[in-house]
Amino acid sequence: MNARLRRRLEMAARVRDFLRAQQMDGVGQGLGLAKLEELLERAENLATKQRSGVAVERSAAKERQEIRHALQPKILGYLSVVGAVAAKQNVELEVQFRMPPANATHQALLTMSRAILEKATAQKELLVKLGMSENVLEELGTALGQYEQTLEATSAGRREHVGARADLKAVAAEISEQLRLLDKIVRYRLGENSELMGAWDSARNVAGPGAVKNVPIAGGSQTPKAA
Repeated sequence: MNARLRRRLEMAARVRDFLRAQQMDGVGQGLGLAKLEELLERAENLATKQRSGVAVERSAAKERQEIRHALQPKILGYLSVVGAVAAKQNVELEVQFRMPPANATHQALLTMSRAILEKATAQKELLVKLGMSENVLEELGTALGQYEQTLEATSAGRREHVGARADLKAVAAEISEQLRLLDKIVRYRLGENSELMGAWDSARNVAGPGAVKNVPIAGGSQTPKAA
C-alpha cells in the first residue's frame, strides 16, 4: 500500500471514529456510519491480503536463492566433475553433465538440471563406480522439487497482492465518494456547532490531526489553514 492511500484510509478511520462518537452522544444519528464501516472493513481485509501476498513472494524468493546456491555450484558442480571423469569412458557424457550457466533463468535452470538428473540416473551404476555418492541424485531431485515450489509460491503471492491492490484501489474510491457524501451531511446536520465542526475538520485532515494544512476531499469543500 502506498503512502497516499494509507493516509487516506487513516483519515477515513478518524472520520469513522468521529461519527461513532456522535452516534453515542445521540447528536449524529443518521450520518451514514454503517456504510463507511463496511467499506473500511473491506479495505482493512484487502490491505492484510496484500501484505500477506508480498510476504509470501519475498519469502519464496529468499528460499529460492538459498536452494539455487545449493544447486550451483554444490550439487551440479559435483555431478559435473563426476561426469567429466565418466566422459573418459563415454565421450557423450561430457556434454550431458555440463552445469547450467550462473545467469540461467529459473526455467532454464530447472530444465537443464532435470536433464542432468535424468542422465545421471540412467548412468548411476557407472557414476557410483567412479565415486559418485548415491545420495546426490536424491538431493538433486529434492532440491529441484523445492525450487519449483518456490516459483509456484512466488506466482501465487504475486497474484494475491496484485489482485488485492487493485481491489483496494476500487474500495478506496468508494470510500472517497462516501466521505464526500458524509461531509455534506455532517455540515448540514452539525454545521452550527463550531466545536463539532472543528473536530470534523481535524478528522478529515488527510495529513493527520494537528497538521498545518487540511487537505480537502476531492469534490468537497476547502477547509482553512490552521492558525
